[in-house]
Amino acid sequence: MLAFWRDMPLLLRLICRMRLAALALPALLLVGCTGDQSVLLPPQAPADGDIAPRVSTLQRASDSEHLRLLSAFGGEFRAPKARAALDEVVQRLAKAGEGQIGSYEITILNSPAVNAFALPNGRLYITRGLLVLANDTAEIASVLAHEIAHVTAQHAVERAERELESALVSQVVSQVLKDPAQGAAVQAGSKLSLAKFSRQQELTADQISVRNISRAGYDPYGAGRFLAALGRNTAFRSSGQNQNPDDKRLDILSSHPQTPERIAAVTAAARQIGAPGIGERDGPRWLQAIDGIAYGDDPRDGVVRGRTYLNSALQISFTAPEGFGLEAARDMVIGVSANGSQALRFDSVTLKADQTLQSYVAAGWIDGVETTVVETLDIAGQPAVIAVGKGTDWTFRLAAIQAGSRVYRFILAARGGGDPERPMRALLQSFRVMSAEEARSIKPMQVRTVAAAAGDTPATLAARMPEQDRALELFMVLNGIERGGALTPGQRYKIVTE
Repeated sequence: MLAFWRDMPLLLRLICRMRLAALALPALLLVGCTGDQSVLLPPQAPADGDIAPRVSTLQRASDSEHLRLLSAFGGEFRAPKARAALDEVVQRLAKAGEGQIGSYEITILNSPAVNAFALPNGRLYITRGLLVLANDTAEIASVLAHEIAHVTAQHAVERAERELESALVSQVVSQVLKDPAQGAAVQAGSKLSLAKFSRQQELTADQISVRNISRAGYDPYGAGRFLAALGRNTAFRSSGQNQNPDDKRLDILSSHPQTPERIAAVTAAARQIGAPGIGERDGPRWLQAIDGIAYGDDPRDGVVRGRTYLNSALQISFTAPEGFGLEAARDMVIGVSANGSQALRFDSVTLKADQTLQSYVAAGWIDGVETTVVETLDIAGQPAVIAVGKGTDWTFRLAAIQAGSRVYRFILAARGGGDPERPMRALLQSFRVMSAEEARSIKPMQVRTVAAAAGDTPATLAARMPEQDRALELFMVLNGIERGGALTPGQRYKIVTE
């Protein structure tokens, strides 16, 4: 699903250019380099005391920008055990950094995306989605050391200065962040890459991170293992959308070195330090630190179970057409068909006092799309309307269901001349209002660690994750197990369960 945002920019513009308030992310300085997107945040006024080595050419990020970042990525995720483990890693890196590493502040973001990034002033951000992908402390140390390397090498400063000189920042703000659809892409953990480190900067940060984790006493081969985990995760996610995992567009950041090249580079750097087996991995301690961490969607934003979306706060649910993949963001749901020919958006708004459903739909939701043929319906006992929209290359079905003053909106777009009427009507028929008891029964998914018993296989442990699509593949991705790999009795492995 994440690949949808990167591979279909035209569809984004058409289906998502809604008349909504823009996401409040101003211009720009944060950069993500490990996961599925990069976002820029503005500089900030100087604060008392140095968090990290002084950056003389840029103002420091302020608390207000920090709060805006939290808003865009689901807020701060409270995980005391994981936070304590991360803090300890950074302290060890600092002691081994020979004065080059200052004091860093870590925030865990409540996002299922796999990502980590840093501000030039030393604020480090890491998503809970990334935490659960790591299998030992050395792997997570390599992520933190990589982000710190970007700060100490002033890569973000160099990139920001180049962008300021070419006025790219103002262009991105005006053309992207004022577009609520692109703002939603940020919230959804999409492939929106507004700024990226250069290929050489990525490789440099990789090399620095390998040396630093080794000096701190960690296994220097942890960097290669985690990059391999990222590659497996990318392949797993892309295969769910019938995409080619070898397509360069599906790499973590398309302008960066592809994952195999980075793995080869960090492995070579580790071999210069010593043979495999040196340094600490500390897998059991890391697994204990992440035991119980939320996995996937935050129930407050709604959850996706297969093709079905359930929102306990709104007490509604619906099922996407056959073949669609869904991704929930804070204020919307985005879906795309496996072949990329159709796309779906769901969100909600509040009608003005003098508006009717018919007049609202007829007014048009999408720039450049003419709305016609408004039909009145009854959906789940609620008044609803459906309409046809025509664009240059796309045909749209627009639908709205009213529940009190709230209106639930659906857009289904089909490329070419085909009319997506049939899948839209099936979608509407699946819409229902849940009871309070049903809404309360929606539980968040969690990562739990379990010990393998004698005779256990990846398949037997994956069977304990019945709520997950492609459970066996997911189990192997989460635990870094290659195809045909066996389990070690007594060793703990990650599963996803309620």
